[in-house]
Amino acid sequence: MNISHLYQPVRTSVRARCSAAGETYFINLRFLLIVCVVIGNMLEPLIRHSDVAHGIFLWIFSFHMPLFVLVTGYFARSNLHGRTGLKILRTIGMQYIVFQSIYSLLDFTVFRVHGITHSFFAPYLLLWFLAGHILWRLMLIGMRQLTFAQQLTLSVVLGLVVGSLPMDGVWLALSRTLIYFPFFVIGYHFRFERFAAWFRSYRQALAGGLSIALLAVFIMMDWSLNNGWFYGNQTFMQLGVDTWHGMAIRLGMYILQLIASLAFLAFVPWKSQQITDLGRRTLYVFLLHGLLVRTLEISGLFTHISSIAGVLMVIALAVILTLLLSQPAVRRWTHRWVEPELPRYVRLKFRHAQRRYSFLR
Repeated sequence: MNISHLYQPVRTSVRARCSAAGETYFINLRFLLIVCVVIGNMLEPLIRHSDVAHGIFLWIFSFHMPLFVLVTGYFARSNLHGRTGLKILRTIGMQYIVFQSIYSLLDFTVFRVHGITHSFFAPYLLLWFLAGHILWRLMLIGMRQLTFAQQLTLSVVLGLVVGSLPMDGVWLALSRTLIYFPFFVIGYHFRFERFAAWFRSYRQALAGGLSIALLAVFIMMDWSLNNGWFYGNQTFMQLGVDTWHGMAIRLGMYILQLIASLAFLAFVPWKSQQITDLGRRTLYVFLLHGLLVRTLEISGLFTHISSIAGVLMVIALAVILTLLLSQPAVRRWTHRWVEPELPRYVRLKFRHAQRRYSFLR
């Protein structure tokens, strides 16, 4: 099935008419994805003793990070360059510093999660996405002279090669960053109007059926592949395979993630709905839900859950937490932490540097 036309340029007038519809669609998608993120993180403690939880977990991980990165790339199209791009990079950097400090401090004193390295060079669990977002933007800026095909090819090569590096994949989130970089490139060049014209037909119904089928397969199948292939945070050596075998599996994972991602898009509403408003505050859910999930985990809530009813209860609780964290009141209460500003002294110094060095403008 040829979908290369989805990435071809279109007339400016058509693009302008479709930009609002595309923004609405991807905001709706973003909310559904953050629901999946919270569900996945709450199911993770259950996957060792519940096949149903494990299957749903793998189904979610087959598409939620690729699509989240794609959405991030899509929204970066209007603010990758210039002063707006620099401001966003500074904001992401501040978010990383603030929440890396908060999560590390709480983990060291309260959560005490095993196998966690406390360092600003090793992002704490979900915070890898912030470090990755900074690097995706910088790498794409560096590739601005390349065509889409060249950018995509180079990003896939980097995603395949990174697994052979002789280092722990968590450092600087380099493994996940490079593995998911192709989806950022696709999102940046994505043409929503062409996608909508191609997808809003029998293909959407087929995609929905395929996604449900994949869920059934993940639940019923005895999946022997290491979960690390879905996380993307481990090198080939850590996963116990040689370089060529690892590259082949990673290429297969790319194919699976593309299929699973396209299939999940069947469930995304096309028009503005209540979730559209909630989707504008997914950043708050993303950065704050880990605190609640870790608190529930150390409380022992997940220890004795293994039945299907228990798994469904956890999923329902995850949806409720997502809805609560998406409320405007949470944004008002936590705005200073989630969207921090640089101290005035630092901002003045940066403006002085901008006037002096052209590459910062």
